[in-house]
Amino acid sequence: MAVSCLFIFFFAAPVSASLVFNFYETSCPTAELIVRNTVSSSSSSDPSIPGKLLRLVFHDCFVEGCDASLMLQGNNTEQSDPANRSVGGFSVIESAKRVLEMFCPGTVSCADIIALAARDAVAIAGGPMIPIPTGRRDGMVSVASNVRPNIIDTSFTMDDMINRFSTKGLSLRDLVILSGAHTIGTAHCSSFRDRFQADSKGKLMLIDKTLDRSYADELIQECPLSASPFVQVNNDPVTSMVFDNQYYQNLLTNKGLFQSDSVLLNDDRTRKLVENLANNQDLFFDNWGQSFMKLTSIGVKTGDEGEIRRSCAATNA
Repeated sequence: MAVSCLFIFFFAAPVSASLVFNFYETSCPTAELIVRNTVSSSSSSDPSIPGKLLRLVFHDCFVEGCDASLMLQGNNTEQSDPANRSVGGFSVIESAKRVLEMFCPGTVSCADIIALAARDAVAIAGGPMIPIPTGRRDGMVSVASNVRPNIIDTSFTMDDMINRFSTKGLSLRDLVILSGAHTIGTAHCSSFRDRFQADSKGKLMLIDKTLDRSYADELIQECPLSASPFVQVNNDPVTSMVFDNQYYQNLLTNKGLFQSDSVLLNDDRTRKLVENLANNQDLFFDNWGQSFMKLTSIGVKTGDEGEIRRSCAATNA
């Protein structure tokens, strides 16, 4: 996969006061390069990696802030919640961490690796390469019960999503822009099963009239009632491995996979922006940089907060 040569620089969005660009310039000058190379090599062998890393950063940052709490293993940690059992990309983060510990021991946080890896994943999949500040530290708390009250559910209404994004300091515009992450990645059948219902013969039928009929038929073929719980479908049925504005074009033809996708077109508050993004990929890329930086600045721990883990799967204690 070729890394997009489009670099986005912006100055309007405020950087979190405690994060800075080039944080590792003197303490570990090759930190960002090491992460980028790890993501690139992993993506070359497994094209699904960019989508997994993008989902990982969302699920990490929305719970306890961007502090790698999702990486912690053990009983009753965030990983044990059903919503996180299908999250992937952990091995890529750990691989980058092992290399960084060899060159710069005890210096680069897992939280920064997650943010940088997601940034690089977007570029590797054809999206913009954006600068993001670093300096995050790793959290020491990871509890399963914190997951559901904080993450976005695919069955959410527009008001549900607005309220949840607002608690994270994200605007309605951020909601629409960051939903564009669904231009890559996959989803399990269960995540959109609520748009269908079984008939008396045990066959699925469409009950959500906001979904295109032909697309619904394709989803029923891929995800019949008898489908394994491990079956996955592409979030974007057209350019599933490319980070582009096809997601918004899909919405205009009523081919958003989740209910939380479809509401973006059907709500007066967001329809115009969806239309603009569908017609202008540069607009999407320009806005992605600002919204992604806000996402990866949620609840960051800096200074003396948290720690720099030796291994991302466990605290140092």
